[in-house]
Amino acid sequence: MTQPGTMTAMSKQMQDCVEACMTCHTVCEEAMSSCMQMGGQAQMQIMRALMDCSETTRMCADMMMRRSPMAAEMCAMCAKACDMCAEACMSMPEDKMMQRCAEACRRCAEMCRAMTGARM
Repeated sequence: MTQPGTMTAMSKQMQDCVEACMTCHTVCEEAMSSCMQMGGQAQMQIMRALMDCSETTRMCADMMMRRSPMAAEMCAMCAKACDMCAEACMSMPEDKMMQRCAEACRRCAEMCRAMTGARM
């Protein structure tokens, strides 16, 4: 039984999605750092995609954790940002960090798409 004004526990699906978002956020931040160290090789399009994805995944996780009524819409936007970032990262197929980032983005996008229809 829950106290009035308290939230029920997050579903396993939501917990997994929050975790995927936070992992993706971390990997995007690491990839940005890696791109900056490369210097001129890192394209601005890739950096923008990484920045957008990093911020979107963090915000999406925050909104799910606080049960925002806009969380489902944020999950849809997050999935789109992750898809765009994965595609940008794939433009550097020889770079292991970018491949790791693309994988994290794909997993997060998949989890977020599943959450768009879930009850928050």
